[in-house]
Amino acid sequence: QVDLVESGGGLVQPGGSLRLSCAASGSVYRIIGMGWFRQAPGKERELVARVDAGGGSYYGDSVKGRFTISRMNAENTVYLQMNTLKPEDTDVYYCNVHGYYCSTSGCDRPGPHFEHVGRGTLVTVSE
Repeated sequence: QVDLVESGGGLVQPGGSLRLSCAASGSVYRIIGMGWFRQAPGKERELVARVDAGGGSYYGDSVKGRFTISRMNAENTVYLQMNTLKPEDTDVYYCNVHGYYCSTSGCDRPGPHFEHVGRGTLVTVSE
């Protein structure tokens, strides 16, 4: 079982900033990739940003140059710093994490692969 706790969403004016965080806890052997996507009702999922285990980061075209993703491996936490926010950034942001559970005999060896998505946090950019 892996739990994801997201925080940091809210209301901000255009041009403002917000910082999202997502912490993973539970029976985690290793986290491989962490990231964020956004999805409005009735619309397709859009990659916002992701960061792999080696620190390589990838961004959706609409957020390049404005958003920065980072991760703190020791705490299984990923952050998304969002600057110069625009009204079109308004959406529900979901944390996505994949990695390996601990094995049934303990956390000294990997178990099955997992992928989890958080419950989402709402970001609203408006005057």
